[in-house]
Amino acid sequence: MIADRRRIEVLLRDHPILGARLMAQAGLLDGEPATTHWAFCDALAERFPQIRVQYQRSLVVAGEGQRLVMAGGGTSWQDLALYLVARFAGVDAAIQLARVNLIDWHHVGQQPFARLAASRQTDDALIARAQVWVATHYQEPAPVAAMAQLTGLSERAFVRRFKQVTGMSPLAYVHAVRIEEAKQMLEATRLPVEAIAEEFGYEDASFFLRLFKREVRLTPSRYRRKFGDLRDVLREAAGMRA
Repeated sequence: MIADRRRIEVLLRDHPILGARLMAQAGLLDGEPATTHWAFCDALAERFPQIRVQYQRSLVVAGEGQRLVMAGGGTSWQDLALYLVARFAGVDAAIQLARVNLIDWHHVGQQPFARLAASRQTDDALIARAQVWVATHYQEPAPVAAMAQLTGLSERAFVRRFKQVTGMSPLAYVHAVRIEEAKQMLEATRLPVEAIAEEFGYEDASFFLRLFKREVRLTPSRYRRKFGDLRDVLREAAGMRA
């Protein structure tokens, strides 16, 4: 699902309790690493370019004396709690807390949970047309050339304009769309990873494996175990058919 950039920007601007925004506006994060929920990272980086936004990390410690601690998505507060307990009461106390409360540290960060927040909508009609096209033609063997032809621009001009509007190169955008669709297929089917790679235009399955792991921070197999198994468990618990 493609995130609505405007909605995210409005939330970032207007949400009074978004901690990263408050610290950023106070100047506390200038030149520092920072994080927030994955859906807000792009907007945070655009609104405060002096901040080094860490898109993938679910917990960031920054500032003099490590006095600034930021967590990412919703349940990252658990990571934050464990970190604070470990820092002020010791690691043993934090581990005991994790055991008692069945807390699992988000060691792989936010990327496995993220959707395509960077593939945002735009007022640029030509680029929007290319985005709509690639949403259903991402498996094409030469999608960037096809998008350029669709817009009537030279490939060089198209690549420059696309990156200026979206913040991503057209090829990176295509890869991102493919990976999001591959996530859905990994969750919902038991097709071999090689078959899924071919489905999304990757004749070299090993390239797909490396790309997926780099972008998602999990291998396709581990992603399937994490989310596909969760889907099955929830369906069974709810008495639903697979």
